[in-house]
Amino acid sequence: MMSTDSDLGLDAGYPALAPCVADIRRAVAEVATSCGAAQTTLVRIGLAVSEAATNVVLHAYRAPGAAAGLIHVTAACRGDRVLEVCVRDSGVGMSPRVDSPGLGLGISLMAHEADELKIRVCDDGGTAVHLRFALA
Repeated sequence: MMSTDSDLGLDAGYPALAPCVADIRRAVAEVATSCGAAQTTLVRIGLAVSEAATNVVLHAYRAPGAAAGLIHVTAACRGDRVLEVCVRDSGVGMSPRVDSPGLGLGISLMAHEADELKIRVCDDGGTAVHLRFALA
């Protein structure tokens, strides 16, 4: 993991490998805890962040011969009652996949657990998933 100290709370890059999903979830949970998130909110945050990171592992770097790539994660408290998280990759972007190893429920799960979900295709390639959680 590459990490930098910043005003964000978390600004780090992780290898897009399955074992790193737990590391990402823990790191975001530490930021959320420092922002005062309740236990029930921490569970919701953990589910949504795990799903976003897992999507990167399964889908972002699937081109033949592609290296594992990175998952870039930021997490920050905004004001005193909101946590904003961004999970970003530099992979192939969102596209249909007939051989998908998942059930296709990930976006719905993230939308259910987060108070706000935005997904955008990045100009330089890849996808960014923005999650917002009210901590009150």
